[in-house]
Amino acid sequence: MQVYWPGLWLRSSVLVLWASVAAAIPARAQTPAVTLAPAEVEAGSPELIRVAAPAGATLEGEWLGEKLAFFRGRDGQARYALTGVDVEGAVGPSILRIRVVPEDGGGTATPKPIDLSRSIEIHEAHYRTGTLTVAPKFVAPGPEALKRIEAEIELKKRVFAESAPQPLWSGDFRAPVDAPPTDSFGTRRVFNGQLASVHKGMDFRAATGTVVRAGNSGVVVLARPLYYEGNCVVIDHGLGLYTISMHLSRIDVREGQHVDVGEPIGLSGATGRVTGPHLHWAVRWQNAYLDPAKLLQMDLSAVR
Repeated sequence: MQVYWPGLWLRSSVLVLWASVAAAIPARAQTPAVTLAPAEVEAGSPELIRVAAPAGATLEGEWLGEKLAFFRGRDGQARYALTGVDVEGAVGPSILRIRVVPEDGGGTATPKPIDLSRSIEIHEAHYRTGTLTVAPKFVAPGPEALKRIEAEIELKKRVFAESAPQPLWSGDFRAPVDAPPTDSFGTRRVFNGQLASVHKGMDFRAATGTVVRAGNSGVVVLARPLYYEGNCVVIDHGLGLYTISMHLSRIDVREGQHVDVGEPIGLSGATGRVTGPHLHWAVRWQNAYLDPAKLLQMDLSAVR
């Protein structure tokens, strides 16, 4: 079920950075350009990078220590990369590196690559601090629990180490439940008086038994109970992009299963480290956790 909130589908403004065409590119080729949306980059923000380059060109990119994987948009010309800045990422200037290698047209001169590298300023996002009380075992786990937690850390490393080499998602991402969200992403959480973590997901006030759906199409790469996450489902959307649903009362999919946008994956609940029934929904790109609300606001209908 798709959920709309006032002003949800935001048409982000873009920052256009033009670069001159190298002499080796044929006159008929399109001048390369790079756009970022949203134009103002904040810690925790997903970013859509668009490059208008000659049709046969090859693109290489890197940002914040991660390789960028570009794919063609619906028009068959522009290339896109869906990336982002971790909620705990450093603020200040960063270098977005993009290199366009034109197609060899068969002439005597080898086409010269075009460097579109640019400095991108990352702004601080202001998040709150919240205080919660949970069962003591989730603040000071015993020896057996610690062994389980360590094993699950290794499991999650393996899960996130392999992603489909092409985008599996299509169109806009949708909210996973028909329930109101909370402004909880990025909150610094104090559990039982101890500062334990930064909240890296979006909470929905979903009563136990609420149907949880896939935010977009992809492949289920994890569907099992975990210590902190409770019953957890991770969907790989390709090129390092994942959505994660936690604290489910029931899991209705299996690992390796393809799911379509809006397809049921389980029921919300109160398993794992929780204070009550709700859905925790997280968005991860490579090693970065991104603000799900901002992903839901992005207009991706013309992209793929």
